[in-house]
Amino acid sequence: MKKLQDYMQWPEIEALEYAECGRTETVLGPKMAGRTHVLITAFFPEAKKVSVKLTGLSDVYPMEKMDECGYFAVLIPAKKIPVYTFLVEGKKTRKPLEIPDVYALDSLFDGLDMSQFNHGIHETVYEKLGAHPVTIQGVKGTWFAVWAPNARAVSVVGDFNGWDACCNPMRFLPDAGIYELFVPGVLAGDLYKYEIWGHDGRRVLKADPYAYYSEKRPNNASIVWDLQSYKWQDKKWMDARKTWKYEKEPMLIYEVALGTFRKPDDGEDSYYNYREIAPLLADYCLEMGYTHIELMPVMEYPFDASWGYQVTGYYAPTSRYGTPEDFMYFIDYLHQKGLSIILDWVPAHFPKDEHGLARFDGTCLYEHADPRQGEHPHWGTLIYNYGRPQVENFLIANALFWLERYHIDGIRMDAVASMLYLDYGKQDGEWLANMYGGNENLEAIAFLQVLNNKIHARKDGVISIAEESTAWPKVTGRPQEDGLGFDLKWNMGWMNDYLEYIRTDPLFRKGRHGMLTFSMMYQYSEEFILVLSHDEVVHMKGSLYTKMPGSRKDKFSSLRLTYGYMAAHPGKKLLFMGQEFGMEREWSEQRQLDWELLNPVDDEPSENELLRQYVGHLNAFYKKHPALYEDDTKPSGYEWISVLDADRSVIAFLRKCKEETLLVLCNFTPVAYEDFRVGVPFAGKYKEIFNSDSEEFGGSGFVNPRQKQSKRVKWDGRPNSIECKLAPLSVQIFNCTKIPSASGRKPKTDRAKKTGR
Repeated sequence: MKKLQDYMQWPEIEALEYAECGRTETVLGPKMAGRTHVLITAFFPEAKKVSVKLTGLSDVYPMEKMDECGYFAVLIPAKKIPVYTFLVEGKKTRKPLEIPDVYALDSLFDGLDMSQFNHGIHETVYEKLGAHPVTIQGVKGTWFAVWAPNARAVSVVGDFNGWDACCNPMRFLPDAGIYELFVPGVLAGDLYKYEIWGHDGRRVLKADPYAYYSEKRPNNASIVWDLQSYKWQDKKWMDARKTWKYEKEPMLIYEVALGTFRKPDDGEDSYYNYREIAPLLADYCLEMGYTHIELMPVMEYPFDASWGYQVTGYYAPTSRYGTPEDFMYFIDYLHQKGLSIILDWVPAHFPKDEHGLARFDGTCLYEHADPRQGEHPHWGTLIYNYGRPQVENFLIANALFWLERYHIDGIRMDAVASMLYLDYGKQDGEWLANMYGGNENLEAIAFLQVLNNKIHARKDGVISIAEESTAWPKVTGRPQEDGLGFDLKWNMGWMNDYLEYIRTDPLFRKGRHGMLTFSMMYQYSEEFILVLSHDEVVHMKGSLYTKMPGSRKDKFSSLRLTYGYMAAHPGKKLLFMGQEFGMEREWSEQRQLDWELLNPVDDEPSENELLRQYVGHLNAFYKKHPALYEDDTKPSGYEWISVLDADRSVIAFLRKCKEETLLVLCNFTPVAYEDFRVGVPFAGKYKEIFNSDSEEFGGSGFVNPRQKQSKRVKWDGRPNSIECKLAPLSVQIFNCTKIPSASGRKPKTDRAKKTGR
């Protein structure tokens, strides 16, 4: 009969003791030793004694310590592998600790899990991969699992084992390329990483790609966390959201960098907790009339100056502002206040930080191996390999994770153009064409279509938004019709053209009149959001205030005009925080907004405060008038009145819906007109109901207090017109009322003049 020593596989055991054993099942756990005995082996480097206790029996078998590193073994007489636990006596423990043999446990991954993951369709894979506190055989601990198919060996390390890779080597599931392990005694709040002995021979400590929580930078360990404890209170909101029709509803989006909206003090690293900032942000947005808050990325990121757009922890809300439960409270609170939350999400690229996804298992696992496919040269980041099913699964499950676990109302996908074009930001020789010789990223296109289909299949009112800066067709078209499937697209063309136009000296704007009107040429090719985003107030571009030419008074007049024109133009609206009150400095991630600009000057409201009040009034006006939003996506909701008046830099148009018609006049020069004539859609009465030049907003008060009766005077190609005051650098809106008596007939006095009677 063989002795215990005869069953020892010393090369594999030595590899185990050096954390180089990628197949732990060869040297750990139970195995049949012939027909009459079972060999049980274990590795406890810190143990003094280890015994095997058979479950349901009184039998206890002391294990023999086979070497000084802590490898234990025992032969038990049995014809099949029994159910058992270990009794482990440490050097400092008073009594043995009873724990299961973690290498004898069944995997959490069944065949369906592995098949779905391998095919990229496991929508809740985050419930299996990552770190999950569980209780097994009465013992509390955490089940760890990580995808690293090309690694030579993987260990989970943390405070619980002195960050020693020898203590908890993980077992490998070759059918899925996953390493997994249950570690007794590891609880929520414990720090951990994976030490990966990569395919390239390097040992690297990696954060968990599926971690629910992470350390605050500059530290970057993952933190074991359980997301089940929070009790949501927003059921009423979530139920109502299912019936929401964004196309016909007002959307006023306040874009926010959460850590710099307000700070508790001047410290660069000083932040409010998610729970503390929730009422501050909600109260302000409600006062201002916003309907949505768009958060710049809150997924964990290491570098503050990336503003969250270089993510390392896709499943973890950043610990800068608190715990996952704190973030849940933040969302819950805003929902109960009636505010929708949109999250910026970055599936386009990821940073090269060593603890992140880059060369995760010693190979280019998440990225392409060829730098012509796998790198953004001008961003210094890596591009996802969308054609690898497990990578696609990682991203799709992540988007759905935020919708499911955090009740997010919308996803805004960053840098979509960089995903669609293989040559985005690259020179000749820096990119590879697709199989048809084109520059379209076919795998990214398919990824976006699949993801948008999955989002909409939920039928819970969630919307998807694309930041796409080119003329790619059908961004908001249905995937079944070769579209990408987004609900809305940022109108970057309008933003770029308008900002270039408005920064031009008014004297020369007539030469750029087409930049003001061109947006209506393509308005109905997609469903748009008009944006004045954070991208336009950073990197030495100056704030919106500094873009406006002229005197300080002209700058504020131009800002009022800009926001008024934006409100009247078709499309949903987004404005970056601080611009609503005329921030004069560029935004910086290092400080809060310049709220002191709102302080009174000589006991009078500052110009910044008056602008803030104006935007609040404008937002309320926009929501009150369905003509400004109800038919945004229909050509019937807009009609030009005057589009060719380049010499005076004036445009006039109608916004319409079933309930009302509004006449909008925009004057983009500092010249006022006492008797400005404009064509009107029909004979009737015209009442000015909004004027950005009103004194209450800091304007000159060049307004039209009295209702105007149209006259049978042809103008702008219309049979009827009105004469009004046109304020400088202003937007003016008139309510149009068709009166039965004003049927368009010429009065008798006109006929008398014509006939000579």
